Amino acid sequence: MDLEPIEVAGDPPVRGVLHRAPGPDGLVLTHGAGGNKDAPLLVAVAEAFVVGGVSVLRCDLPYRQARARGVPSPAGAARDREGLRAALAVLRSRLPGRLFLGGHSYGGRQASMLLAAAPALASALLLQSYPLHPPGKSHSLRTEHLPRVRTPALFVHGTTDPFGALDELEEARVLMPATTTVLAVAGGHDLGWSTSTRDAELPARIVATFLDVAGPG
Repeated sequence: MDLEPIEVAGDPPVRGVLHRAPGPDGLVLTHGAGGNKDAPLLVAVAEAFVVGGVSVLRCDLPYRQARARGVPSPAGAARDREGLRAALAVLRSRLPGRLFLGGHSYGGRQASMLLAAAPALASALLLQSYPLHPPGKSHSLRTEHLPRVRTPALFVHGTTDPFGALDELEEARVLMPATTTVLAVAGGHDLGWSTSTRDAELPARIVATFLDVAGPG
């Protein structure tokens, strides 16, 4: 597989790994609050996208570039979104086709907030384990921006995710004027990927469903 380390200076900088595919389209894919670009599921999904003909820039958000451990600060969320914008620009400089944007949990939330403000940046949105609310705090919904998300989106969501039940996700996605699809997965916030019984077919299912949502190029 053709892998290219990415280190692009800027404010914020872009750091990641580019998985090259022969097709013209590309995806920027990022991680959750406690993870990084090398999370096993992100790597597997990136490899599956390459099989599907889509290049993937698997990148660290700015807060993770600043420190190897720890969770993001709310004060840095806008900078993390700018990091995604910069990553899309890097991918655009290398690919002529459509650009997609996605992430797991916190990364997906920041991706959706970026596209709510700047919908022209990407043609489709991949949201793995979208954190609808903190565990045990269903009243603290993180959905205020969803009515402004006009980008087609795929939600990949665990059936036992404490950050949001499937019925809560159904209520949230109807707020979005865009076409949305839910791929329900047996498991929790990790989509069952951190267990010894992980579904090896899940990455390919994510890619196939996402490409249906994105539509023909």
